[in-house]
Amino acid sequence: MHTDAPSLSLNGEWDFRWSPVADVPEPGPEDEWGTIPVPAHWVLHGHGAPSYTNLQYPFPIDPPHPPEENPTGDYRRTFDVPTAFDAAARVLLRFDGVESHFRVWVNGSELGWATGSRLATEFDVTDVLRPGSNEVRVRVHQWSAASYLEDQDQWWLPGIFRDVTLLARPEAPIDDVFVRAGWTATLGDAATAGTAASGRPATGTGTITFPTLDAAFPVRFAVPDLGVDVTWTSADEVTPITVEGVEPWSAELPKLYDATLSTDGETVSLRLGFRTVAIEGDRFLVNGERVVFHGVNRHETHPSRGRVFDEAHARADMALMKRNNVNAIRTSHYPPHPRVLDLADELGFWVILECDLETHGFVFTDWVGNPSDDPDWREAYLDRIARTVERDKNHASIVMWSLGNESGTGRNLAAMAQWVHDRDAERPVHYEGDYTGEYTDVYSRMYPTLQETESIGGGPATPLLGCGPAEAARQRSKPFIHCEYVHAMGNGPGQIAEYEALVDKYPRLHGGFVWEWRDHGLLAHTADGRPYYAYGGDFGEVIHDGNFVMDGLVLPDDSPTPGLAEFAAVVAPIRFAVSDRTVLVENRFHSASTAGLRFHWTLSRNGVVEREGRFAPGVIAARSSATVPVPDEVLEAETATLAPGDELWFDVTAELAGPTAWADTGHVLARAQTLVASRVADAPRASRQGWDGDRLGDGTFSARGDLVSWKGHEVAGPRLELWRAPTDNDSLASQGGYETADPVLTHGVGDPSAPASATRWRERGLDRLTHRLVSVSRTDHGLEQRVRVAAANSGWGVDVTHRWTLTDDGLLLQTDAVPFGAWDVTWPRIGVRFDLPASFADGDASWFGTGPLESYADSSHAARVGRFTAPVRSLGVEYSMPQETGHRPDLRELSVGDLTVSTVGAHRAGFTLSPWTAQQIGRAMHPYELPASEHLYLYLDAAQHGLGSRACGLDVLPEHQLWPAAFSWSVVLA
Repeated sequence: MHTDAPSLSLNGEWDFRWSPVADVPEPGPEDEWGTIPVPAHWVLHGHGAPSYTNLQYPFPIDPPHPPEENPTGDYRRTFDVPTAFDAAARVLLRFDGVESHFRVWVNGSELGWATGSRLATEFDVTDVLRPGSNEVRVRVHQWSAASYLEDQDQWWLPGIFRDVTLLARPEAPIDDVFVRAGWTATLGDAATAGTAASGRPATGTGTITFPTLDAAFPVRFAVPDLGVDVTWTSADEVTPITVEGVEPWSAELPKLYDATLSTDGETVSLRLGFRTVAIEGDRFLVNGERVVFHGVNRHETHPSRGRVFDEAHARADMALMKRNNVNAIRTSHYPPHPRVLDLADELGFWVILECDLETHGFVFTDWVGNPSDDPDWREAYLDRIARTVERDKNHASIVMWSLGNESGTGRNLAAMAQWVHDRDAERPVHYEGDYTGEYTDVYSRMYPTLQETESIGGGPATPLLGCGPAEAARQRSKPFIHCEYVHAMGNGPGQIAEYEALVDKYPRLHGGFVWEWRDHGLLAHTADGRPYYAYGGDFGEVIHDGNFVMDGLVLPDDSPTPGLAEFAAVVAPIRFAVSDRTVLVENRFHSASTAGLRFHWTLSRNGVVEREGRFAPGVIAARSSATVPVPDEVLEAETATLAPGDELWFDVTAELAGPTAWADTGHVLARAQTLVASRVADAPRASRQGWDGDRLGDGTFSARGDLVSWKGHEVAGPRLELWRAPTDNDSLASQGGYETADPVLTHGVGDPSAPASATRWRERGLDRLTHRLVSVSRTDHGLEQRVRVAAANSGWGVDVTHRWTLTDDGLLLQTDAVPFGAWDVTWPRIGVRFDLPASFADGDASWFGTGPLESYADSSHAARVGRFTAPVRSLGVEYSMPQETGHRPDLRELSVGDLTVSTVGAHRAGFTLSPWTAQQIGRAMHPYELPASEHLYLYLDAAQHGLGSRACGLDVLPEHQLWPAAFSWSVVLA
């Protein structure tokens, strides 16, 4: 609680001594001590090394025993008790987070020991303090019995990593308070009924109750903005308080009322958010309205600090979430630093608060010995859930409690659920591993297929994981959430839109939480000092799970990925539907009207804005819509004369009309783009000029028919390419393959035994194609080059014809690619590569086409057609494991250096510019391993394979797969 009682922070530099084992004598005065900051992780300060595992325990599975090789840190510091503590009745020493087991001494007296790394612990030190200088010593062991309960997918980072505080408790204390602030719409109206005209927030009846008030009476409770000011002289007098004209709290309108609770000894400050959480049938409701979670799983991670909290960084991170339409957080898989929840209350997020519990490594013993069903561990489980709920129960943002993550199932989890139901009857209990729904209130799953998700929603029935028919029926009667879906590892995820469409269609589905928000890369340096972001295996771990920890929508350096932009576009709270004459504006907010928004339109010709303005659909209440006419200027443009190649695009956006705590005025929440009119470009006309020796226009060709220079620059190409540097989703195979089995016929399961796409591609030699010149012949104005492309020990390949023609616009290249042989595998890409001068990489690229970010067949909602300019080296994303990046389909025109490339015809190629070849990128495990650039490589792709989410989720859907087929595409070099 936020109290005015005195406190003393013990954060700062502590004496520190580290040992690689637990069996080390207590430090004496003659021992050598170094120093370490508190809070911090000792492995990030030169003692031992970090270790990353996802499922695996980094020690033998021998519960409850930790290994003898148990790194141990001894901490020591002195402090003087402030004079403000003189009137204290008791003094407590509080630790907010220590991993994983610690013992505490003050002035030589042992106070006790504690576990629960992400949970708070308090020791009563009243009787051991003395005047003047006091000494506190803490011994921390990295491993303990508690480590079996903390096998979360993250780095193992031991040490005192959260605040240490000395607390003065007054003579008349407030030891505990549980405030519940409920809200009911006036006259039973919906949350926003009657408010659309004015745009003002709804008001209703607020009811304040106190399930717990453990304090020294008399107690005064005040909420100044609501005129509440009452004093109770005994616990019997504490009764509910009803207030009219209260604005509700929601993730969109996070209205908070400042309240105080006072005794003669202290004052506690509270921020009340009035909201009522309920489940009615298969609907999860807040303030009477269905909630749709557009959420992320949030770990506490920073590349330099690890899990050490920094409020400014957390606030900026959460503001970035809000700017990208994230409205919910699952605290995976433990309670965060308490200030995170204050920020969630203030900024507005629906929060599923998760207990510090995961025993995932027992999957390797087929769950034999799992503590979740062992009575000996019951009290440890109940201790963890109690400490979770009691610390955070007064936060309006928390709308659901989660028992933990991936801990199998069993009696101890059921006991936790019962404890929560007894302590907090309002908030539902979540736990994904309760597949049959025996003790939880909502149905939750990770990475179910689209078919199973639809079945849960109410579509055609399919089997549900772990359920018999009756159990499946029970689960289908509950609200459903995806506690994890669309795994955001590397380049991806794909298929966000397909899941969102099901949430739109079936009200039982309440959205979900992307795995996950941020990459966990740790800042490291090569031997010669080059920085990079390290992942599993980079610290010499005996066992590890590689770069599986790099799976966020945000990179370690805070850079948003294109995947985050795609998520923001798909889940945007405002949707537009443009017809010939009208624009339908749909407000999909839970409770906010559009009063805080403004609407803007532009009309662009070939990416250049010609006209723009605002349109006013009026204030649209939450969950409502309005229709406005298409502007006259746009209607007139539909019938205007177009020049060959013209495209007219009508864009509409919803923007913030004023600044908020998380974005500035003009921030775009949603957009839509519609092609108003277009005229096919004229085909390039053959030039009257022809060959001048080996020169054709601005190009010089070799005897083989290859382009070898352009405007005096050394170049090379075209070269057919089927390979792309595999993405994480290409490389991993967490779920069944859709290339060798129809997902429809298998209920989305696919082929469970299918290897990863990248494995299949390498087996077919797509990364090592050879090119055999079949023929080359010149014409008066060009040449025709025929090439057969195949891999060693392969009977299948591609017959390629490159036809060059000198036109008045430049050199026209038409490429025809026809596969031969018994192809049985998808292609990563189909395109051609040109090797350009390396100096081109140091300039800018300008293009008319899709952008501004990369996009792919199943991740394209954030892309729009326009004119864009960016440094060449910024066109790709520096994923911590190098992989395919930078593809921008549907190119019209690209300029780089003094080369301009234009697409011709109905099938527009996409482009990628990279300082490295796809093969070089695919061989590198970190960016620093990429070789020095010899060229800038231009890929012009007729098509690319989709992204999917198979690193942990679905394979690329059939409609987004790239199967061998005949392709033809044309470009003009000018």
